[in-house]
Amino acid sequence: MSTLIDRTAETDAPILDILAERWSTRIFDRDAVIDEAALASALEAARWTPTAANTQAWRVIVARRGSQSHAKVLASLAGFNSAWAGDAAALVVFIAETERDGKPMRWAEYDAGQVAAHFTVQAHAAGLSTHQMGGFDHAAIAAGFGLAEGFVPVTVMAVGELGDIRTASDELQARENAPRVRRPVAESVLVND
Repeated sequence: MSTLIDRTAETDAPILDILAERWSTRIFDRDAVIDEAALASALEAARWTPTAANTQAWRVIVARRGSQSHAKVLASLAGFNSAWAGDAAALVVFIAETERDGKPMRWAEYDAGQVAAHFTVQAHAAGLSTHQMGGFDHAAIAAGFGLAEGFVPVTVMAVGELGDIRTASDELQARENAPRVRRPVAESVLVND
C-alpha cells in the first residue's frame, strides 16, 4: 500500500460534505507547524458551541509540538497512540469543569464533547486533520498541568496537516486504508415513533 484511498463516508442519507469527508487520521506531517489561523478558527468554533445554560463548563490545553506542554501530553498517551500522535503539530486536551461553586455540573462532559466536535469540524473545514483519543492517563494530565479539582480531562486530540501515507509503517497504512464502518441508524435509535 502506498496511496490513501478515498475516505469519504458512504452514508444512507445525505449529510453535509464536511461531515462525510471528515475522518480521523493517524498520519500527520511531522515537519509541518500548526496553521495558526486554522487553529484560531477551530478554537473560535469551540467557543461558540452551545452549552447547558451557557455555563461553558469546558477548557482546553493547546500543546504545540516542541513545547514542554506537548511533551507532557505525549507522555500521557497510552500504547499505540504514543507511537503516532507525536507527529501532529499540536495536541489539544479537552477538559470538562464537572464542579462549580461546590455544585456538580452534570452536563459538563457532554458539553466538552460538543466542543471537541465543533472544533473538529471547523479544523477540517480549514484544512487541518484531527484524531481524538480516549487512551491517555487522565491523572497525569491533571497533575502535569495543575488542574483544579473538578477539571477533568475528557479527550486528547491530535491536530495538524495530513502526512504522506507512503512514509508510514505498514500497520499505520493498513489502519488508514481500513473501511470506514458505522452501525446503521436503526440500531442507534431506540424509539422512533
